[in-house]
Order: sequence, then structure tokens, then C-alpha cells
Amino acid sequence: MIAGARSRLTPGFALFSALVLCVAGCGGATPSLAPPGAVAPTAVARYQPAHDLGPLFHDAQMAPLFPDSKTLVDARPLGVPSAIAARYAEEQGRAGFSVLAFVQRHFALPRAAGEGFHTDTTRSMEEHIRALWSALIRPADAPTPYSSLIPLPNPYVVPGGRFREVYYWDSYFTMLGLVESGRTDLVRSMLDNFAHLIGTVGHIPNGNRTYYLGRSQPPYFAAMVGLYARATDSTQALRYLDALEVEHAFWMEGANRLARGAAHRRVVKLGDGTVLNRYFDDILEPRPESYREDYTLAQTVPAARRMDLYRNLRASAESGWDFSSRWMRDTTDLRTLETIELLPVDLNSLLYHAERTIAALRRLRGRAGDGEAAERFSAAAAARRRALLAAAYDPARGFFYDVRWRTGERVTDRPTLAAAAALYFGLATPAQARVVAARLERDFLKPGGFVTTLIVSGQQWDAPNGWPPLQWLAIEGVGRYGRGDLAGHARERWLALNRRTYQSTGKMTEKYDVMDLNRRAGGGEYPAQDGFGWSNGVALALAAQERPVEVGAVNPAKHAGGCLDLSLVTRAPLRPAPWTPTCRGQEQSRLTKRGSPAGTPSQPASRPAPPAPPMPHGSPRVGTSRGHHAASPAALVNTSSDR
Repeated sequence: MIAGARSRLTPGFALFSALVLCVAGCGGATPSLAPPGAVAPTAVARYQPAHDLGPLFHDAQMAPLFPDSKTLVDARPLGVPSAIAARYAEEQGRAGFSVLAFVQRHFALPRAAGEGFHTDTTRSMEEHIRALWSALIRPADAPTPYSSLIPLPNPYVVPGGRFREVYYWDSYFTMLGLVESGRTDLVRSMLDNFAHLIGTVGHIPNGNRTYYLGRSQPPYFAAMVGLYARATDSTQALRYLDALEVEHAFWMEGANRLARGAAHRRVVKLGDGTVLNRYFDDILEPRPESYREDYTLAQTVPAARRMDLYRNLRASAESGWDFSSRWMRDTTDLRTLETIELLPVDLNSLLYHAERTIAALRRLRGRAGDGEAAERFSAAAAARRRALLAAAYDPARGFFYDVRWRTGERVTDRPTLAAAAALYFGLATPAQARVVAARLERDFLKPGGFVTTLIVSGQQWDAPNGWPPLQWLAIEGVGRYGRGDLAGHARERWLALNRRTYQSTGKMTEKYDVMDLNRRAGGGEYPAQDGFGWSNGVALALAAQERPVEVGAVNPAKHAGGCLDLSLVTRAPLRPAPWTPTCRGQEQSRLTKRGSPAGTPSQPASRPAPPAPPMPHGSPRVGTSRGHHAASPAALVNTSSDR
């Protein structure tokens, strides 16, 4: 517990406790979305290190016993936590008592994910990554008493290093590489795990740890479902439709009750009545996995401001960009975080895509009421797009910015690579995309790829660092709007940096310094990690684009089970073969037989439809050397093109 309040629960603790209990089984809170045959979790209380260990937690974290605060919360108590806490209270006053020795005696300390893997740099980077998957795969979890790990029923890939659990938004970019490696079975098991979490928790947490339950991460579940559908066939997406809608409801909770100009949790209603979203967290206390850092920082602000600081720290963690000048009014001072005051362009682009995906799947399923529901989700997506383009796009500067929702002011003094999300998910008009791409080329493209921001703050999501997920969004985003030349240049620089680092260190790291190619990336609360899930996935996906593609060829490892499907994934993940009239006809026939309305799926790939940008859906990217295709929910239904 927080020092100075050890006997008093913080305002977020009651909700946190409910969430922890709910993950073990909240019968009736949300419908079960577990895959058929899954065993329902038993109703048991989950281990909460920051509260169950009493004063021991604070003392051990503040000592500090370990360089990384995450070590203690991932350590597994070897006995009942309350008994360990009582024993600590009894023994700590004795002469010669050592907190470190006590913890080592009563806890099993965690090991780094991927530890023990031996790199052979005579292999290519791609060969290394494929060999590394086995070291990063966790089998289905057996419930373990007194562990902060939330058990998952199917195997999954972890990022590596200190990140020993699954992470939400990381997994989309990891999946890109899994598909390229022919591991669609693992993609499906991870999707089933996320559906399991949605069905038992009500959302996908930051990661499968009890201390992450107060927040989520950028909602890539719809993009993951689309990726899997494309690698197999579109009907595979239908098994996740209910989960997609429950997750959407989590992000939109409270929207119907909001007054104009007000916010509730993750929703904000603007003055014109439209609703956009922000990042948030339900718990007002230090993050257990970064307890020492948060607690120490909070002691430097007045007590009345500490709860707001904790919420902003946690909301920043939900964004995945923890931390960045993007969220700081004073880019040198983390205490000036304003994350919950901002409408992020990337978050709202993701939710736009999710709404369109749900609408497309409702039409594809074709049950009673699905048509009306599809119209509602389509209308919500269109309203979100209109609102975001009006609020976030600055025509004078030719760029997308986060927006202060209370005033409507764009944060123009802190441009970031998050602007690429509006291109990746197809919200931008062609004219907007053209000037945004030019800005990215002029200001953000560096010797090693795209830089995250233009500010050097010492935070890890700032210059000089480049991050794999943002490379993918930016490279694919500019490519979908005809800037294949820029996409190719950025891809070449990023892969060259990846390969150079791999050859010199034997590692794939979570981030890279894209400005000084001889310097290892830094910043943040912990040392740069290797492994690394999303670096591996993006590297394999981009490297696949370097290979020539035989026109009409289909990779059976990726497309077994039906025609290549252009349905749901926002980006063409990995060298997809072009659509042919024969393939479209087969898919049309197969889907119609399954009961979808005739004529709705598999519209001709070249047919544009309003109201989104008039870039022909499914057309090759202009200027690319391989003729890759873009894809979106619009390929299932002829309602709009997100080009």
C-alpha cells in the first residue's frame, strides 16, 4: 500500500478489487465469449501484490530491492500472502533483519522471457526470428496460487525480457510475423485468449496480470481478427463478433448518458454531440509494476494533485506510449502529463476501424437484426470520422494532431508519428494524406526509419527512438495513399538498422535509435529489452515485401482453407496475392451458401464507394515494387471505402 496510508484503501482499490475478483468469474456481468469447449474459470480472489503484501510491498519497492519495480509484482509468493505479510511485520524489527533476504526466502523470483536462447549470427535475421518464436511462446497457463499472472487457456507469444506476459497491442504486430511464419494456429489461440479475457474481464487488459486490470491498451482486436481472417478466410472472423462488440462497449461505456462538453471514463461528448474517446484508467494509485517511480514522482507535487497524476500516468500506460512528450504540457516535466485531457488521433482511428469491422461482420452473418445493427455501427464510424477529421486535422499545417477536448485546441507544438494512424486506417482524404506524407518525409524520416516525435526529452517514446509498430503504421499508411516510394525508402532504412543491430549484438530489440545508427536506444523506466515480439513481427512482414511475388500465387501456409480474403485487415499484412475474378466468385459463392445476403460480400476490388476517400479499394499501391494490396472492412460490404 501507499506509505502514509497503509491502513486506508485508495479510491481506486474498491473497483480494482472488483476487477480482480471478476477476472475469476463474474457470472452475468458480461456474456461468456470463451471458445467452445473452454472451461469456465472458478471464482477465486486474485493475488494483488500492492495490497495483499501490506507494508512489505512499499518497503521492498522503495528500498529498492531490485532495479526493476516489475520484479516484485511478478514474483510468486511461496505461501499465503497474508501470512508472509504477518511474518514480515513480526521480523522486520529484529537486529540484522534484511528485507532482501526475507523476499528471497519467501518468493520465487521471475526470470526473463527468452532467457537461455542462444543466438547464431551466421543465420539471417529472418532465420533467427523464426527460431526465436519457440523461446517466446508460453503454453496454456495452469492456475497458480498467489500469482499475479492471469491464466490463459491457450498458448501465446510474449514480447521477451521483463515482459513475461501477453501484451495487448504488441500482439497485433507480433501476429504479422506469425502469419508470415505460417503460424496461423498460434494467431488463433491468441485471439481465443483475448476473447476469453473479454468474456471474463469485460475488456482486454494491458497484459494478463492482475495489476493491469484497471486499463486496456490501444484496441487492436478488430485489426487482429482481420489479419487472421485474411490469412484463412473471412468466415473465421465471425467467431469473434460477439467479443468485438463487448470490447467496443467497454470503450464506449457511459456515452449515452453524457452531457455535451463532458467526459466519463474513456468517452468524451463534444459540443456538437458527437463522441470521441480518450485513454483512461480506473485506479488512482501508483502502478504496482512501476511503484517506486510513480510514488517518488508524486511526492514532488502537492497532495491534492497526486490522484490526478496517478491517473494520467496510468492513462499514458494505456496508450502504449509511456512515456512521451506527446502527453506533457512541459516536455521536460513528467508531472505535467495531460493524457486524460486529450483526444488521441490513433485511438479514435482504431475505434473507427473497429466500428466498421463490426458493421461488416454483422452484414456478413446476416441474422435477424444484423442489418439494423450494421447500420448503427456504420453510422457511428462515419460520425467518428467526420468528428475526428474536423477536430484533429489542421489544414494550415497539413497534419493530424491530438486535441484538447475541453477547448478544441490542437496540440500543434508536439507533432507525433501517431498522425500516421489516420492514413493506416483510411480516415484521411487523399488530399490530407498527400500533405501528411510529405510532412512525415520531411520531418520524421531519419537514417534508420521514422522517428516517434521531434522532441528529445529523455522519454522513450520520443526522439531519437523509432518503434516497430509505428514504422508499420507509417510505412503502410503512406503506401496505401500512393506514396510507395516513401514507404520503400523507410522500409529499407528500418530493415537495414534491424539487420545491422542483429549482426552486431545478436538481438532484436524493442526500439531503435533511428537518428544515430551507432547508438542503442534508451530512455524510459527500464533498460531496452530484447526478444522482441513486435520487432520480430514487423521485421518479418517488411522483409517479406522485399521478395518478388509471382502474380496469382497464394502461399498455402497463410491462405489454407479458402481463397485469399481481402475482407477485414486494415493493412495487407504480408505479400498477399492479388484478387482474381475466379477467387472473388468462389468466395462469393461460399459465403452466400453460409447465409450471408447475396451480393454483400466480396464486392469488386476496384469499385470505389462513398463517403470515404476515393482510392480504389484493393488496388495495388502506386509506386511499390511488389504491387501489394490494401484491405479493409469495406471489402465485405459495399458501404464505403476507407482509402
